[in-house]
Amino acid sequence: MKSILFASTFLATTIVAGMAIALAGQAPGAVDAPDIPVSHHDRVYAAEQFSNTVSVTDPVSNALLGVIRLGDPQPGNLSPLYRGQVLVHGMGFSPDHKTLAVVSIGTNSVSFIDTATNTVKHVTYVGRAPHEAFFTPDGKEVWVTVRGEDYIAVLDAQTYGEKLRIKVPAGPGMQIFSPDGKYGYVCSSFNPETDVISVADHQIVGKMKQDSPFCPNIAATPDGKQVWLTLKDVGRTMVFEAKPPFAMLKSLDTGPITNHVNIARNAKGTFAYVTIGGLNEVKVFRTDDFSQVATIPVGKLPHGVWPSGDGSRIYVGLENADALAAIDTMTNQVIASIPIGQAPQAIAYVPNAVPEGDGMQNLQPLGVAGTTAHLTLRGDKEASSTSVSLFDQGLLQVLQAAVTGLEPKQPYVLALADQPDGKGALQPLSAFMTNPAGAAIVNAVGPIRQIVQSTHQDERRYLVIVPGTPAKLGTPVQMQVL
Repeated sequence: MKSILFASTFLATTIVAGMAIALAGQAPGAVDAPDIPVSHHDRVYAAEQFSNTVSVTDPVSNALLGVIRLGDPQPGNLSPLYRGQVLVHGMGFSPDHKTLAVVSIGTNSVSFIDTATNTVKHVTYVGRAPHEAFFTPDGKEVWVTVRGEDYIAVLDAQTYGEKLRIKVPAGPGMQIFSPDGKYGYVCSSFNPETDVISVADHQIVGKMKQDSPFCPNIAATPDGKQVWLTLKDVGRTMVFEAKPPFAMLKSLDTGPITNHVNIARNAKGTFAYVTIGGLNEVKVFRTDDFSQVATIPVGKLPHGVWPSGDGSRIYVGLENADALAAIDTMTNQVIASIPIGQAPQAIAYVPNAVPEGDGMQNLQPLGVAGTTAHLTLRGDKEASSTSVSLFDQGLLQVLQAAVTGLEPKQPYVLALADQPDGKGALQPLSAFMTNPAGAAIVNAVGPIRQIVQSTHQDERRYLVIVPGTPAKLGTPVQMQVL
């Protein structure tokens, strides 16, 4: 039965592609591009920053096929002789769907992966802390936002070498291109400005004023009319005209830790899907009148988001759940949850990534990356809560807390307390400052699971959040739920 389904799906895909029937067109392509029905030839990729892997999922079965291991977990990646990648994070793919570009923040690299064989065919090293990479629509260049500096590294898509740099305000967050390939839109993570760059001559031709400095993600509608971008620090999503004069069309209050946005088209229209990390949900907006049409609970800390080749599904990476959620765009219901690697960031759905064969070459099992413990902290206020994940790295764990409901722009400390109510001695783990929305992403490393889940009462400690600094701790405002 499975082989019959495979054959019929492939036949349908081939017929549609061969006749070049324009049904809807999905991001990042143009509106007149042919839809590509979901098939076993498609792949959903997720860049996972704590396991340093790229997970590979079949969208027909919604099953993890395996991972491409780009690096090792801690402490192996602390060695001065370490050669793998660290903090696998950003992702883009070539117009011919044969190459995946994967950015690793910690090692300043872009790994180019053959989608048919899952092999790394080249690694290019760029400047400090790159964030995202994407191919131009003509497939000739790869633009890399070097967020730790102030430029876009433009790579030759054939040699993968850096050919030039485009100077922009410090902290470029992500770039995406107009479907016709005329413009590149580059938002900033450090400055309240999105730049519009002419792809032909690499010159800045327009500027868009962001409501805040921290934009991690940007998307363009397939009709070439709109650019959507997210503002993580203030929990907003902005919409601009994609053509001169690049005027703002709408600024939406979407919620704390607004992460990524992407566009899907179906029989009902064109919709923007926005991941709201602090609320554990995806919000759906029409692009014609900006009305919100759905709120979809998906799981802990939704991050990356990408549509299938026919717009029938949206896939969402759940950063604090080590999972991939599949959403039916006609019903806006979650239809599958797929276990993947640790802390997925960017997501890419690549239609026809594997034209022939089963595409299982060089994939590895998930291993220890599939083991994560989850905790919750809550305060007196209804919105005051924190989702905590402890990502196993052997004897150690990487702790990641998605904090919400605190006072904006104030110092806090994540600490270990002697007692469940937060009383007694406190041991600071990580100091942080909340953003303007009263939220934060907080990290720490250590044998924390062994401590907070210990069966020996005299050894056990409890996670709490307290206002202040490590030198001057206040009274706990959030405590671990037992």
